[in-house]
Amino acid sequence: MIRTIEAIIGEINKVKNIIVVGHIMPDGDDISSVLSLTMGLEKLNKNVRAVIDDNIPGYLEEFPFVKDKIKSYDCINKFPAELIISVDASSPDRIGRVYEHFKYARSIVIDHHATNTYFGNINWVDTYGATAQMILRLNKMLEIEYDKDISTVNLLGIATDTGFFRYSNTDAAVFEDVAWLVGKGGDIGLISNMILENKPLENLKLYKDFLDVMKLEKDNTIVYSHITLDMLSKYNILPKDAPSFVGELRAIKGVEVAITFLEAEKNVYHVSMRSKNWFDVSKVAVHFGGGGHPRAAGFSKETHDLEKLEKEVIETIKILMESYK
Repeated sequence: MIRTIEAIIGEINKVKNIIVVGHIMPDGDDISSVLSLTMGLEKLNKNVRAVIDDNIPGYLEEFPFVKDKIKSYDCINKFPAELIISVDASSPDRIGRVYEHFKYARSIVIDHHATNTYFGNINWVDTYGATAQMILRLNKMLEIEYDKDISTVNLLGIATDTGFFRYSNTDAAVFEDVAWLVGKGGDIGLISNMILENKPLENLKLYKDFLDVMKLEKDNTIVYSHITLDMLSKYNILPKDAPSFVGELRAIKGVEVAITFLEAEKNVYHVSMRSKNWFDVSKVAVHFGGGGHPRAAGFSKETHDLEKLEKEVIETIKILMESYK
C-alpha cells in the first residue's frame, strides 16, 4: 500500500493540472472523496477541476462546498489535464464521459470496491470501509493541513458509507479515522442533521406507495419493490432526488436481501441491492453488469418490462442462495 501511495504522490508532484472525478449516481462517499482530495490538492497550489458527470442529489448538493467546487462534465472540455484521479468508481462506465479523457492524460484509480476493474495507470484498490478513508491517508502523506472544513468534508464519506457506524464495514480503523477528523474539527452533528434529519415530506408520501407495491419471496428472506417515474411525478420528486428506501427494506425482520428498482429515466432502472448477514449481492450485480460490495451493490438496466427484470433478478438471487447450502 505504501509503495502505491508513494507512486501516486510522485504523479501528483510532477503535474499542475489535475482532474478529480467521482462516479455517476453519486453518494456521500463519492462526494466526500472528490471534495476532500480536491481541497487537499488546492492546498498544494494545484489547478484542480472536480467533476461528476451526473446530477447530484439535492441532499448532497446542499452540503458545504459541493456547489462551489464540483462541476458538470463541460468544465473539463478545454482543461489541459495532465493527471486524472478517479475516486470511489469501480469501472470506467461509472465515471461517464470523463473516461474519454483518460487517453490524453495519466490516470490514477482510488477505490474500495472489490469489483474494481483496475482501469487506471496506477490503481490503489483496498478494502476500507469508505474511499474517504483512503483519501485521508493520501492527504496525510501529502502533508495536507487539516482544518474544520476539510475534516468535515472527509468525515462525510466515512459516516455515510458505514451507515453512520452501523454496518459490518465499521472496523477499528473507521473509529480511529473518525476520532482523528473530529479532533481536527470535523462536525459529525452537521453531517447527521443534513443526511439523517433532512427528509422532504414528499419522500414520506412516496414511501407509502413504495410499500404498497412491495413483495416478499423465499419465506420472506427476499424483499423488493420499485419506484417508477409516474410514482415520482405524483409528488414532484426529481429522479436525482429519489430515495431508494432499500435500507428500510433490509431492516425488516427476517429479511436477508433487499432490492429497489428505481426508474431513473424512461425505461432505465437503477437497481440497488443490500444484504444483512451472509449473502453477497455483488455477485448478482456483476452478473447484470454492475458491481459493489458484498453487502451493498447495484447495476443499471434498460428494459420495457419491469416485471420481467424483477423476476430475473429474484431468480438469480434464489439460485445463488441455494449455492450457500
